[in-house]
Amino acid sequence: MGFLSDFKQFAIRGNITDLAIGFTVGAAFTTVVKSAVEDLVMPPVGLLVGNVDFTQRFIVLRPGNDGQTVFDTVAQAKAAGAVTLNYGSFINHCIALMVVALVMFLVVRLIQRLERQMEVEAGGETSAPEEPVNKKCPFCLETIAFKAVRCPSCTSELEGFRARRDKPGVALNEMGAATRAE
Repeated sequence: MGFLSDFKQFAIRGNITDLAIGFTVGAAFTTVVKSAVEDLVMPPVGLLVGNVDFTQRFIVLRPGNDGQTVFDTVAQAKAAGAVTLNYGSFINHCIALMVVALVMFLVVRLIQRLERQMEVEAGGETSAPEEPVNKKCPFCLETIAFKAVRCPSCTSELEGFRARRDKPGVALNEMGAATRAE
């Protein structure tokens, strides 16, 4: 196969198409969230904290070209050549991140709830609890494999298990512990 046919196969593969769609939807979602934060969330927050427009909150780090240090807006400071620390814009972006995280949490929660509901409606069984991997030896309290027949630390024979029938030379004693068959 040539380079172009390999690239074509790669480009039309389902995962790449899903990624492209997700990226496009994410970009559109970002503009909606940005608008929601700047136009819906921040104006009431600004009113609550004393009629403050957070996008115009900044600190002048270096004066402008003409030595001026007091500006009304970030745009005026930038036009004058001043270096600014735009903490108000940073606050807006942090709030946008929280809104995105909240929306994603709600979407994932809704999807999980729908999956559980569909599983119950389909008559799906809940998964049985898995067998543990480890257990404690009742004699020396060392952590050992759950299916262990004998403790590797104190060599005690362990009770309360069923030996595998496919192991030749292993038998169960009267307590149900595996012993070597004679």
